[in-house]
Amino acid sequence: MRNIGYKRIMIATDDSDCSRLAIKKGLELARLSGGTVYAVHVISTAYLSPIGGNYFMGMNPYWESIHEELNRQGKQAVDYIKDLGEEEGINVESILLEGNPSEELIRYADKEKMDIVIMGSLGKTGVDRLLLGSVAGNLVRHSKVPVMVVRKKNELQD
Repeated sequence: MRNIGYKRIMIATDDSDCSRLAIKKGLELARLSGGTVYAVHVISTAYLSPIGGNYFMGMNPYWESIHEELNRQGKQAVDYIKDLGEEEGINVESILLEGNPSEELIRYADKEKMDIVIMGSLGKTGVDRLLLGSVAGNLVRHSKVPVMVVRKKNELQD
């Protein structure tokens, strides 16, 4: 069997159902290629700073607890991938980023010279799609790194 050239496989996760399907595909690709998976979650601060920079973060007395919870959820999402990878003997690196999800995923994939980005087509919220365009759509349009978007089977019928 010919070796598959994907050694640096980035799986972008938000812990949604679609994301979990993408995780399965990414781990399978890593198993076949002998590659390393980079499990990446972006803690989105887009909704928390409506008036530029860290204005809202500094003014909101709950910011620290909100940030801690978002960080906990992100860590849980990448740890899920790490645990599955360990069960299958796949090396998984966990990465937590912060900022605009599309921008951070594109930047990280390019900077770290990923061979492919794998992600689900629908995230946890529909607000992103309504306000900013989907994260997956932005990656497909703007990433220099190839992007594999995994859909739920019934999503094509919607």
